Amino acid sequence: MAGSFTEAHRAGGQPPSAARDRVEFRAVQKSYDGTNLVVRDLNLAVREGEFLTMLGPSGSGKTTTLMMLAGFERPTLGQILLDGKPVEALPPERRNIGMVFQNYALFPHMTVDENIAFPLRYRGIRGEAARERVRKARAMVHLDAMADRRPGQLSGGQQQRVALARALVFEPALVLMDEPLGALDKQLREHMQREIKQIQTELGITMVYVTHDQSEALNMSDRIAVFHDGVIQQLADPVTLYTRPANAFVAGFIGENNLIPCQNAEPGLVICPDGTRLRATGAVAGTGRSYLSIRPERLRILPALSDVTANVFDARLTEMVFQGDHVSLRVSALGQTDLALRADAADLRGLAPGDALRLSCRIEDCLIVGDAP
Repeated sequence: MAGSFTEAHRAGGQPPSAARDRVEFRAVQKSYDGTNLVVRDLNLAVREGEFLTMLGPSGSGKTTTLMMLAGFERPTLGQILLDGKPVEALPPERRNIGMVFQNYALFPHMTVDENIAFPLRYRGIRGEAARERVRKARAMVHLDAMADRRPGQLSGGQQQRVALARALVFEPALVLMDEPLGALDKQLREHMQREIKQIQTELGITMVYVTHDQSEALNMSDRIAVFHDGVIQQLADPVTLYTRPANAFVAGFIGENNLIPCQNAEPGLVICPDGTRLRATGAVAGTGRSYLSIRPERLRILPALSDVTANVFDARLTEMVFQGDHVSLRVSALGQTDLALRADAADLRGLAPGDALRLSCRIEDCLIVGDAP
C-alpha cells in the first residue's frame, strides 16, 4: 500500500481510473505428486485496488493459488508477478504481502498491540514510528480500548480485527485472506464482511480473498474467480456471475438454481425432458450437453386464465416451506421432480401440495448453458 493510512483515507481510497495489474499469474501450474495438477494453466490478473475473491468448493485449487501468491507454495510451472516483477522464487517475508489466516494465528502471550506490531519488528520499524502505526491500525479496526488485552480475552470477531490490523500495519502492497470468517457465527460474519469491505474501499488496498461461501463472495467482491478442478470456470463481477453463468457448474454453484437437461431445437428454442418447448437466451457451441438455467425467484405462479407472452408451462406443487421473508416451493414440471421456486406468502393462499399450477418465466431469465470444461 503506497503512502500512509492518513494519505489513503484523505484520497478516499479510490483506485486510479486506469488501474494497473497488481498481480499476474501467467500459465501457472501446481502439482504435489508430479502427476496430478491441482492448478492448471492459470492466467489471472488482479487489478490495483480491487477486491478479488477466489471462490470454489474444497479441492478446487483456490487455496493452493493463494498459497503460491503468498510464497508458502511454489508453482510447478509458470510465473507469478507482483507489480510487474516475478516473485515465485522469493520467500514470503520478501513479498510485502499481508496475510490473514482462518485461525487468525495470533500469539497468545502477546497483547493486542504487540501482535499488531509484530510485522514491524522484522522491517526495522521501532520506537515512536511503530507505536504510531499500531495506534492507527488499531483505531481502524475499532479496538482502541483493547490495546493491552491478550487474544484469550477477546471474542472471535475481536481476534479477527487484530489479525486484520496486523496484516495492514506495515502498509503492504497486497493483503491476502484465507477463509477468515469461517469460524464466526452468521450475524458476526455478515458484520465483519461489511467492515472488511469498508476498510478495503477506504484504503484502496488490493485484496485477494478465498472462500467457499457464495453469499460472502457476492456481498464483498469487485470480481469473483470461480474455481473448479484447478481451473477458473468464470471471472466476472457478482451481478454477471449470478445472472449470466458461463456453464452448468457456475450456474449450480452460485446460489440456488434449476438446471434442466435439454435439447437445442433451434437457436433460442430448447426442448425439455417432458417435451415442453421453451424460448431461452444463450447458446452452447459444439456437441456438449446443454442445460436450461432458471433461478427460483424468476419463476412466477399464474392465475388460471392469465394471458401472457412469456414462457408458460404446467407444474404440480409437491412441497411448501415457510422461510420468513418468502415461501420455498418444490414442484414437478418440465420432466423434473424437484424444481425450486420462491414466492410471497400472499400469492399462495389456498394452495396445497398436489395442486396443479401454471408457471411462467421470461425468456431473458431462461439461460442455455453447457458443461464445465
